Amino acid sequence: MVKRLPPDLLPGTLDMLVLRIVAREPMHGYGIAQRLKDLSDEVLVVGESSLYPALQRLLLNDYVRAEWAPSQNNRRARYYTLTPAGRKHLQAERSEFNRLIGAIQQVLETA
Repeated sequence: MVKRLPPDLLPGTLDMLVLRIVAREPMHGYGIAQRLKDLSDEVLVVGESSLYPALQRLLLNDYVRAEWAPSQNNRRARYYTLTPAGRKHLQAERSEFNRLIGAIQQVLETA
């Protein structure tokens, strides 16, 4: 059974994961969703209703750039690329996320 992306996922986590995926190489929306699913052993399954608003937010904040190009099956697709501002934002988000996870682990281990 495939689990869906939890609705109570920490705010900003999806954006951070998308930025991490496109940091490696330009990718279209479907590819991003597939990569996230594959890397998480099918725990994180993101639907279009979550992914495309996240991509739009990232575009509006200048964290990603988008350009149209043919996909592997020769269809037109919008490819997303990380910008310098996006790289800086990703580093900051990862640091904050790691700090938060550390605090949660500390509470779980000592409570």
